[in-house]
Amino acid sequence: KIIRNILQKIGVKKILEKLFYFESSIAAYWVSKSHKRLYQVQWGLYPQPEFFDHHIDLYWHWGFSGNSLWVERGVFGGLALKGNNLLELSCGDGFNAKHFYSLRSKKVIACDFDEVPLKVARSKNSAPNIEYVLADIRTNMPDGVFENITWDAAIEHFTEDEISKLMIDIKSRLTKDGILSGYTLTEADDGIKSNSLHEYEFKDMADLKRFFEPHFK
Repeated sequence: KIIRNILQKIGVKKILEKLFYFESSIAAYWVSKSHKRLYQVQWGLYPQPEFFDHHIDLYWHWGFSGNSLWVERGVFGGLALKGNNLLELSCGDGFNAKHFYSLRSKKVIACDFDEVPLKVARSKNSAPNIEYVLADIRTNMPDGVFENITWDAAIEHFTEDEISKLMIDIKSRLTKDGILSGYTLTEADDGIKSNSLHEYEFKDMADLKRFFEPHFK
């Protein structure tokens, strides 16, 4: 107590606080600029990747764009979770698997057909209850029974025929009261795809719904 009182009197806390505030400001600036450069290389040079490193969102793009959709997807996806086993299809960099799904699920199996994003996922977004699996869900969807299956911002990377088949495989892996959740976008009015790697962008809600109606109430 005596030492603490002496330190308070000489203002050590204020000195340390100013020092670490300055340090954190420099670190934040550097991290922001480095992730901006990473974005410029990944998305400005050919070819563009089929996944997005959401640490770019976290440290730079969110503030730059003012668009919070990337985190809203994780939040709303988390609200659908029942707490047991979850299968994530086309997991990409694994950001949602770690920061949202693993926090509210006993076990997460997250798969992608591309080893590149899985390497990012394992290095940046690992957790004890997440298993990252290399699998092309068109031919090798992970087996099991799951309370939740999430397919977030990825259904548009598949053709109409592939989506129809995948719905059958998804339904066969869900428990009786299981939930399929996810996010996708609609096609622009001019018909130009928002990403050249998208196979099919839905015209409207009814267009999307036709893939679900044969399998879900």
